[in-house]
Amino acid sequence: MASWKVSALSSGLAALGAAAVVNRHPLRSWDRPSFSGSPVNLSEGLVAAVGSLAGAACMGGPAATGATIAIGAGALAGYVDDQCEDRFPAKAKGLKGHLGALSQGKLTSGALKIGLISVGSACGVAFLKRKGSRAAQMEVWMEQTALVAGTANLVNLLDLRPGRALKACSILALPLVFHQGATSALAASILTTSAVCAPQDLNRKGMLGDLGANAIGASLGMALADLNSAKARRALLGAVVGLTLASERVSFSTVIEGNRVLKAIDDFGRRA
Repeated sequence: MASWKVSALSSGLAALGAAAVVNRHPLRSWDRPSFSGSPVNLSEGLVAAVGSLAGAACMGGPAATGATIAIGAGALAGYVDDQCEDRFPAKAKGLKGHLGALSQGKLTSGALKIGLISVGSACGVAFLKRKGSRAAQMEVWMEQTALVAGTANLVNLLDLRPGRALKACSILALPLVFHQGATSALAASILTTSAVCAPQDLNRKGMLGDLGANAIGASLGMALADLNSAKARRALLGAVVGLTLASERVSFSTVIEGNRVLKAIDDFGRRA
């Protein structure tokens, strides 16, 4: 398997190339209002997806195939929610809203996104190595699937303020670089991709959107799913599920604004 340096270099160069293309040929139809009402462009999500896919593909070995599938599915699902939401007659907000609409036979772009990410995650983690009996391997596969899909969704929930999702991914990815295999390579890819995307994001000119957040979130999820420690994976899965459920009732932005340390991290580097 290629070293984390190869994945870092590949993702960085690919993201820079994608950024150069979208800057030269702006996608004006991808302009959206930000939380403050100022316009931002979702083409940053393309840059994040390209960088994440390049970093995964250059790892080598079965894990590269799995990560590419999971990230690709996340990017596709995000594109559907970003660009095709208006084509769905049913509208809903939040995980509860989308699943509630689906239970009534109404398909929303969010429900389709959940399905795509779940299938992509299940297929992606199938390429990761597992030990033990068939039943034990199946249990681990289910945990890994939930961790990848949940992380992809959670990163999207954090993409509500400039730089927030990128900072969260980078903080989690940094210590993972010192692990081995796919975990290390994907973590390095996340760091370089985030570094390329950060200036646009922090300057309030671009936004990951669902496409970019789901792609880079799936990359982080695959890095976490490949950890050797079952206790660590389960603890992380518990945290992801807990935060996702909490987001249905509590505003992350309100919590962050009310905590001095979290607010300082959230505001760091952001243009006033």
